[in-house]
Amino acid sequence: MPHGKRAGERCVQLGDDLRCKIFGDPRRPACCGGLQPSNEMCGETREYALSWIERLEHQTQPTQPAQPTQLS
Repeated sequence: MPHGKRAGERCVQLGDDLRCKIFGDPRRPACCGGLQPSNEMCGETREYALSWIERLEHQTQPTQPAQPTQLS
């Protein structure tokens, strides 16, 4: 995904088995390799972990640049 992905959007590199198809490949984005699992992130269930990652995506998404206002 050359321009990244939006929060909540499924990564194109995520296989049907929910594993990264380019794990260990130099093309894998640094942000993916830098995300290390922790008890806080993973919790006790898959649903908890997905909810945690969704919150992280929303909290770290870039803000949209302000649109210029048109003067009449």
